Amino acid sequence: MIGPRITPRVKTLIIACVAVFVLQMLAHRIEGIFGLVPALVLGQFYLWQPFTYLFLHGGFGHILINMLILWMFGSEMERYLGSSRFLHFYFVTGVGAGLLSVAVDPFSPIPIIGASGAIYGILMAYGMLFPDRLVYLYFLIPIKVKYLVAILGAISFLSAINSPGSNIAHVAHLGGMIFAFLYLKGWLFPSNLRQAYYRWRLNRLRRKFKVYENERRRREDDFWIN
Repeated sequence: MIGPRITPRVKTLIIACVAVFVLQMLAHRIEGIFGLVPALVLGQFYLWQPFTYLFLHGGFGHILINMLILWMFGSEMERYLGSSRFLHFYFVTGVGAGLLSVAVDPFSPIPIIGASGAIYGILMAYGMLFPDRLVYLYFLIPIKVKYLVAILGAISFLSAINSPGSNIAHVAHLGGMIFAFLYLKGWLFPSNLRQAYYRWRLNRLRRKFKVYENERRRREDDFWIN
């Protein structure tokens, strides 16, 4: 079999995105209601949009690439994280990417659509968990995942700075990667923040104790009487 076996949540997400894409072709102008329009989110409280924009796409090529990456990398991520945590991760990164886009350009009337924020989040997480695995760029060029993620992150960052008027949501791409990094580091939720702080304090105390022990032993060695 070519590629990984598709997992339950990935399968559900792909079916949902394809179904909404068909609906887009049948019912025009739903992007303004269910796409992410920053001016509407803040001005008219369209609070569902940071969720629903993830299921809309701008064309066949757009949805094809996103669903291909979701299948290839998301399936293994779901097996690693578990179905429930993977779905949680998917929406945290996707919604986080959308909210970052709203924060960067809060008065924009242009709809943002596509699962790319969550997809870039999956790529970031995959690069963090399996950094030395090889993928084939354009099915020809072997490259380690960590380098691919670094290249994509740099492209998204530079594009977000240099191409603010582009019809590609580079900020959402970058936001997905940022939220994926924060999620896997455990820095997004209060309980995880507390645990991270306690781990930091514990490691600091261990280092201090180690320095103290080394200093004590050095003094004992200096004054040892046989």
